[in-house]
Amino acid sequence: MMMIVFDMDSTLIDAETIDELAAAAGVGERVSEITERAMNGELDYGEALRERVSLLKGLSTERANATADSLPLMPGAKELVDAAKHMGCQTAMITCGFMIAARRIGDLLGIDYVIANDLATDNGTLTGEVTGKLTECDSKAHMFEDLTRRCGIDPQECIAVGDGANDIYLFKNAGYSIAFNAKPVLKEYADASVNQKDLRAIIPIIRAYMRD
Repeated sequence: MMMIVFDMDSTLIDAETIDELAAAAGVGERVSEITERAMNGELDYGEALRERVSLLKGLSTERANATADSLPLMPGAKELVDAAKHMGCQTAMITCGFMIAARRIGDLLGIDYVIANDLATDNGTLTGEVTGKLTECDSKAHMFEDLTRRCGIDPQECIAVGDGANDIYLFKNAGYSIAFNAKPVLKEYADASVNQKDLRAIIPIIRAYMRD
């Protein structure tokens, strides 16, 4: 059994969840700058994540949920996931983003396994703290290892799809990796790259790989 593991932000969705939440909280420009540097590998990922989430403190959960519910799918996302399933693959999303978005996206696309962080709340507002096991640059690799072990799948039988520096360790551990509109730092570790905002472009790459 083969598994395809997707990133969420700027991969399965055409947005960065934390940047959209920050815009709703009135700190969009500041957070977007940190996000860009973190995805380029210029900052310690864990510190950058915690700093960005801290700036969301005070945002109402109602506003946060409404923002998360409005995030758009990346063009071709549904077609790609459906094609993967037709090829007999299991699907997973491992994201350093947040369950308020990941749960909905996973349901919309029919993803088999969804792993994400959570945003801590208190009395209807975000506390500015992030909880979960995906808070460091190598966290995705650990979650990937745990998932494949639980599913009885060899990591070398997995395809990883992502765009940012926090996907490097995932790419190193998967049998095959595809960089999607990725930062230059990630492309160095990819077996294939797609440089257009349409996930359908990945379908023939996966088919060719599975035939080999």
